[in-house]
Amino acid sequence: MIALCCLGSGIALAAGRQLLLQLAPPLNPSTNPTALQQIRERSVDPERRRQAALVLSAQEESTAAQRRQWLRGQGWGPSPLAAVSLKQAALAAEASGHPQEATALWQSLLQRFPQSATSADALYALGRQQPALRKTLLQRFPAHPAALAAAVDAGQALHLARWGWRWPGAEALLLEACSEKQRPRKAEDRRSLASGLSELGRSAEAKACLADTKPGPALQLQIARSLLRGTPQQEQEGDDLLLTLAQSDPSSAPATEATRLLAESPAPRALERLQQLPQSLQNTAPVQARLAMEGLRPGEVVLRRWPMDPASWQLQWEQARKALLQRNWKEANRWLKALPSRNLPAPLAARQLFWQGYSASHLGQPRQAQVLWRQTIQSQPLGYYSWRARVRLRQNPDALPSGSSLPSTAPWQPLQSGVPHLDALWAAGQALEAWESWRVQRQGRRPETPEQLWLEGRLRSAIGDDWTGLGQLEQASLRLPQVNCRRQLQREQQLHPLRFPQQLQAAAEAVAVDPNLLLAVAKQESRFSPAVSSPVGAMGLLQLMPETAAELAGATLSTTQLKDPALNAQLGSRYLQQLLRGAGGDLFQVVASYNAGPGAVAGWLQKGGVDLKHEPELWAEAIPYPETRLYTKKVLGNYWSYRLLHASPKRLCP
Repeated sequence: MIALCCLGSGIALAAGRQLLLQLAPPLNPSTNPTALQQIRERSVDPERRRQAALVLSAQEESTAAQRRQWLRGQGWGPSPLAAVSLKQAALAAEASGHPQEATALWQSLLQRFPQSATSADALYALGRQQPALRKTLLQRFPAHPAALAAAVDAGQALHLARWGWRWPGAEALLLEACSEKQRPRKAEDRRSLASGLSELGRSAEAKACLADTKPGPALQLQIARSLLRGTPQQEQEGDDLLLTLAQSDPSSAPATEATRLLAESPAPRALERLQQLPQSLQNTAPVQARLAMEGLRPGEVVLRRWPMDPASWQLQWEQARKALLQRNWKEANRWLKALPSRNLPAPLAARQLFWQGYSASHLGQPRQAQVLWRQTIQSQPLGYYSWRARVRLRQNPDALPSGSSLPSTAPWQPLQSGVPHLDALWAAGQALEAWESWRVQRQGRRPETPEQLWLEGRLRSAIGDDWTGLGQLEQASLRLPQVNCRRQLQREQQLHPLRFPQQLQAAAEAVAVDPNLLLAVAKQESRFSPAVSSPVGAMGLLQLMPETAAELAGATLSTTQLKDPALNAQLGSRYLQQLLRGAGGDLFQVVASYNAGPGAVAGWLQKGGVDLKHEPELWAEAIPYPETRLYTKKVLGNYWSYRLLHASPKRLCP
């Protein structure tokens, strides 16, 4: 009887412990550091102790000695987090001056997890003394960053051309390998090198590398894309190459993409080239939509036949915008209703619903307008059209605090990738490990769906590659299906990260400018990438022209100085403050002037036609420069989004 009682008590205690573990809140980078320390030291669950150690070690302020202490003994078991613990422990041992300990950890990682992406770093580290391991690394994990670093070390241009043409140091090696003296004999190798160079925008060098080798369709498409980013003469050459590609194999995927690019071309000869396409390609949504925009086809037929094609979405908007600028509200409303808003991605649905409400208000239907503007906010709680809908509904969004301090960090959000090991790495604060695992899993291939593009964008942005990552998130947002308000709000938060808060806050306070406005401009100008330079020479976080920066600073500045985030933010805030003063605080005028220049905007104001004070949305659509038109709406949408995120995000969705 006593034995049975003891057994029952033991079972009850075990069950109770298991229940407590299940009820314990999940750990992630937003967990309080003090709580993480306590869990690492006292939790009865070894897996939870390990996760706490990994999250602690991922904190920016942690030292190598602390990481070494926290991660000691955490490499037990077969879990993917065990492999990551061994890797991070090895790196901490190296950084804190314990090379023998690091070597033992690398060896353990390689022996126990030879196929895990984390063992690529073990092969790289151990390969310093055992060169054969570097060869294994290149073969086993060709797309892993460690393999790309090894390829640069070894001067392996072909490996970089195939797996990592953008890796630092790759471009110089590719150019050298394609020089006349070193150009490889094998045609396939020349194609690989030319492919990498074309991806880097070096179309002339790519063509020279091919010599007399005929490129395949995929490579032709790459070279054409590269040419389209060049001079007007190169753009024309790229269009000619696209036409040749489409004519040579009309049923291929490259021909379909070439047709889409031709249909989007602004070149004068674009229509002539489209008419030279095979009939099967002429009878596609991109071509028919372009012909409809030129008045050569009935647009309604295109929308009915291809309602889910992005070319139809663009056609619908261009026709509606034309009617709006003519104040033909019935015609605008007809085009805006031609496609159901529920079938559009959230940003496009918000645009459509807002302008439907705007047209309804001018047609004497105020209640219908209010319904449509509420739907605008529901479909996209943040962004430009959400802001304008709230203004039209007299919800007084400008009553929000405009000079508030920026938070020091943005709230953490789960990855929700659908891939368990990626989600576990992300929750453990190991964004770099998640990115490397994703890259190995994808073998360096481009994302193929909007969902993959969104996931890769989040991973890239999390490791500091905002230039590519935020660009991918923007692209994906224009293709992803709509979701409910709360999930859309999560997407918007991911689209609006917090970067350089101390520098932007200090710069804003110095001249009494809203720091959220600096965030909004920096996101659109450089995607928070201080080293970026524009084709016309603008530099740094807020993309200042050297002449403008010198005038603001009172001295000529070096490239290094212009790319310093703190200094660039200071000068950018001064320029914005000047524009605000000159425009009487009107944000539409200020933002348009930042992009096109105050002189150009003053000319638009003098010409009249649309009253900026009473019809700011219509004024923005009347901006004659397409780049400035989009830029103005993007920056103002960013500004509104950041203000809401930093003031009252909980009130955005009911």
